[in-house]
Amino acid sequence: MQKLLNIGFGNVVLQSRVVAVVSPSSSPMKRLRETAKDGNNLVDATEGRKTRSVIITDSGHIILSALNTSTIIARLEGKEVKEDKESKKEKTKKAKIKDADADADVKKQK
Repeated sequence: MQKLLNIGFGNVVLQSRVVAVVSPSSSPMKRLRETAKDGNNLVDATEGRKTRSVIITDSGHIILSALNTSTIIARLEGKEVKEDKESKKEKTKKAKIKDADADADVKKQK
């Protein structure tokens, strides 16, 4: 059975087809993205979010992902993935909002 790699938002790629996972910020990667777009070999799996990694497959397809490069590499290696700093910040904000709401409810009851 072939293993699938989760690249975010329910999108998966066959692990055996992945040749490289690279950062999208360099000029060569931007050119590669445009070339793939012109040749109908570009797959955008970001769901409208910022592209954080570019996955190159053995078939020549270029896949854009909103997950960090390090996250995808860790998943390829089968390691446990740590949360992004942004995810932690969002959870902290949500927890603070819940605490503030709980405090407000307590004050209303008094």
